[in-house]
Amino acid sequence: MLDDLRWDSELIRRYDLTGPRYTSYPTAVQFHNQVGAFDLLHALRGSRKQLRPLSLYVHIPFCANICYYCACNKVITKDRGRAHGYLQRLQQEIQMIACHVDGRQVVEQLHFGGGTPTFLNHEELRELMAHLRQHFTLLDDHSGDYGIEIDPREADWSTMGLLRELGFNRVSLGVQDLDPLVQRAINRLQSLDETRAIVEAARTLQFRSVNIDLIYGLPLQTPDGFARTVDEVIALQPDRLSVFNYAHLPERFMPQRRIDTAQLPSAEYKLQMFQRTIEQLTRAGYRYIGMDHFALPDDDLAIAQEEGTLQRNFQGYTTHGHCDLIGLGVSAISQVGDLYAQNSNDLADYQKLLGSDQLATQRGLVCNADDRLRRAVIQQLICHFSLDYAGIENAFAVDFRGYFNEVWPKLLEMAKDGLIILDSQGIRVTPAGRLLVRSVCMVFDTYLNLQNRQRFSRVI
Repeated sequence: MLDDLRWDSELIRRYDLTGPRYTSYPTAVQFHNQVGAFDLLHALRGSRKQLRPLSLYVHIPFCANICYYCACNKVITKDRGRAHGYLQRLQQEIQMIACHVDGRQVVEQLHFGGGTPTFLNHEELRELMAHLRQHFTLLDDHSGDYGIEIDPREADWSTMGLLRELGFNRVSLGVQDLDPLVQRAINRLQSLDETRAIVEAARTLQFRSVNIDLIYGLPLQTPDGFARTVDEVIALQPDRLSVFNYAHLPERFMPQRRIDTAQLPSAEYKLQMFQRTIEQLTRAGYRYIGMDHFALPDDDLAIAQEEGTLQRNFQGYTTHGHCDLIGLGVSAISQVGDLYAQNSNDLADYQKLLGSDQLATQRGLVCNADDRLRRAVIQQLICHFSLDYAGIENAFAVDFRGYFNEVWPKLLEMAKDGLIILDSQGIRVTPAGRLLVRSVCMVFDTYLNLQNRQRFSRVI
């Protein structure tokens, strides 16, 4: 079974390294400023010629309150009016991009992220969705995957009703931890009742899927306390759970400087939390999809993994990796064919560029032949825990063993340690190695070195 896991403490201690999450390969660390709006429009032209289906990501950066652990691109403000100018520029970007898309390119997937998308009021949400429908071909029959991230403190039944009316059928709720002491330490007070109310609204209004995000490794967390949170969340019966390892990088993310490092749990406590979480979720019938993600067996992600069609992109594990991804809004990333293109991370700069009738694309990269090959290898391993040499050799006209001769000693060492099974047909990640699949993928990352590893979180 794909969801078979084995906890091997010794293997984890050896391979629990820092490294990328591989929502892309090459990763965003490799993006450079030699890529701009012209490259994006050129890539969209190729997408239009092939009539490739689309996935849209819309970034709403505003939050009313700061969460100390957060590493997202956001603007903290109590002034709801600040969204007005941003939405004007966002709608301008939508219109400019849509000119380079064919109306026959259907938007199969849509995701609003942030920040807090429900920072916007009802009128603003209506207007933004109407603008998207005016310029892109969105589905009206609820067959698409249209999701939005929700802070349960920023939503109620009327909000959920509006979102369903606008066409959203998936919601992702940030919870992180239900212990009031932990919540105070991260400045995110959120009751179980608030969370339950939104989940019940989603069920009643027939949203297709509910995801809940949890984080382990936060200040004042203990294995017993986090286990209670997991039990409470399981009782809500979400279709998917994301259980993230908190990466404390205060030198990169200013809000994290407000966290008292003395209150962070030990590495041993973090391992205990994750191990117990896996046991709890497994008993409750959830399948381990990969890395931090769990899903019920009838969820689309679990089915796609069984059928060998699961993929991974900037939105995480997805069933829509065949779509060209267009990112809209400050810091948003597009993946169109072999191009990665990212908008400016600075809100003022983003708005200024669009105010000058220019797209806000400021960095990215174009994948070369080696990037495409390694991307395919990493995708297979991180999504399916296996790789057949023949598939890669046929697709890229290479001899797998010869092409990766330089890293073969490391693969043999991993095989000896029981992380993978290496034979004449391919690579299989063992049940004990699945929790460490990022470490296997790192072997094939030609850009990774000890210096830039410090920019990433630990595997577990």
